[in-house]
Amino acid sequence: MVMMPKRVKHRKSQRGRMKGNASRSNFVAFGEYGLQALENSWITARNIEAGRVAATHFLHREGKVYLRIFPHKPVSAKPLETRMGKGKGEPEFWVARVRPGTVMFEIGGVSEDVAKQALVRVAHKMPIRCRFIKRRHSL
Repeated sequence: MVMMPKRVKHRKSQRGRMKGNASRSNFVAFGEYGLQALENSWITARNIEAGRVAATHFLHREGKVYLRIFPHKPVSAKPLETRMGKGKGEPEFWVARVRPGTVMFEIGGVSEDVAKQALVRVAHKMPIRCRFIKRRHSL
């Protein structure tokens, strides 16, 4: 099932530009281990779902997988072999904007080596470079 918002204020959005590092969601908050982005990119809903399936399949219903990104941005495209003009195309897919430092996935309730193996499988599904990080305990 492809992720997308239930409802949005505006059906189509402009592309915008991505610069700078993540200022929020840049540390492990829910699980014990996380997958952190090292580049900025649009991560499609299909990429996110493929990563989630890879992690849950590897964990065999042990532990918990947390998704920290959600595809809020619609990306429109015009049909092939269409002449110029006649307005903006219809929304084709949904993306999450990811900046360097954003924690995209988290895993809790499993050992470190199992979490690392699961998150490596998730990283293979992502179109950007990622790294494995641990929670910084403040207790």
